[in-house]
Amino acid sequence: MSQEIAVVGTAEFTTGFRLAGVREFRNVPEEEKGEALDDAVEDVFATEDVGIIVMHADDLDYLSRTVRERVETSVEPTVVTIGGGAGGSSGMRDQIKRAIGIDLMAQDEGENE
Repeated sequence: MSQEIAVVGTAEFTTGFRLAGVREFRNVPEEEKGEALDDAVEDVFATEDVGIIVMHADDLDYLSRTVRERVETSVEPTVVTIGGGAGGSSGMRDQIKRAIGIDLMAQDEGENE
């Protein structure tokens, strides 16, 4: 069974993904993030065929503690945050490790020693 990618965020954030063919998305206007972002994220979590959720890293600040913990610990679907500049490659590395259970970069680093 194939799984979908879902994108949650402002229309400006989701538009590029939609143009690339992502069919699952939840638009949350910037001025409504404080009230509506939790519901949009929970709605995507409830969608059975979603395997990856993409969000802007800055949007994590708008989530309630409960939803944020779920986002940060979810393995399936895996939540990938982009932008914001805080996580860098180590943030993506941690997300990949959490999603597949191994640190692919650690194997590469071992070969270089």
